[in-house]
Amino acid sequence: MTTDEITDPQTLGIRTILNGETVQDWNTNDMIFSVAQIIEFLSASNTLPPGTVILTGTPHGAGIASKPPRWLKAGDQVTIEIDRIGKLTNPVILEKV
Repeated sequence: MTTDEITDPQTLGIRTILNGETVQDWNTNDMIFSVAQIIEFLSASNTLPPGTVILTGTPHGAGIASKPPRWLKAGDQVTIEIDRIGKLTNPVILEKV
């Protein structure tokens, strides 16, 4: 996304949807490091080509912090949705070792 499309990346709703159920619903204004700080850190030693995906972690309330604790399992479907950016959906599969 460009700055004319999103002028302030610290004001976006972010959600995790597990098998159709919203399990996290928060905002980027609560990130430990801002989007600008993360990009500055990563680009200090690397060139970030267009399309680079930066993984930042997840809002509170996942895994052991859930009441009751909830863990991903094979067959689950996880969608991450960020306002004005879009959605990314992935299946959870059992990795064969």
